[in-house]
Amino acid sequence: MFRGINSVNMDAKGRLVLPVRHRETVMSNGSGQLIITIDTREKCLLLYPLCEWESVQQGLVVLSNMNKSARLLQRLLIGHATDMDMDASGRVLIPPMLRDFANLSKKLVLLGQGNKIEVWSEEHWQNQLSGWLDEISNDVLDDCHEFTGLSV
Repeated sequence: MFRGINSVNMDAKGRLVLPVRHRETVMSNGSGQLIITIDTREKCLLLYPLCEWESVQQGLVVLSNMNKSARLLQRLLIGHATDMDMDASGRVLIPPMLRDFANLSKKLVLLGQGNKIEVWSEEHWQNQLSGWLDEISNDVLDDCHEFTGLSV
């Protein structure tokens, strides 16, 4: 299981080094084999150990090709899925097309999400995080006002 947040750097060749605690999970769940694909809702990438990706892909493949939304999801996730191998140093090479999709540059954020890791550009992550925290704060304040009857 992947959890937690890490800041990492990507080198000039487009490689990132997975944190040690994630390397162990990748090795035990996929012998160092990974799949990376795009996220369909955010400008980030999704990094799966091979065995986890196979379950996701199996769920996508059984969706009806006649359903426009299902077909689009298949096209985006399976179509962008790229096989990768983690090297002995824990590095993985992110393909240029996927780096471009997520606007990745040197500074990255890795966010554990259970069966996968989200890969974000640090700048985009900070912008999104700030917006999400504002939404949560406003929702909490609205709930408090509704509950207490206070208006500010």
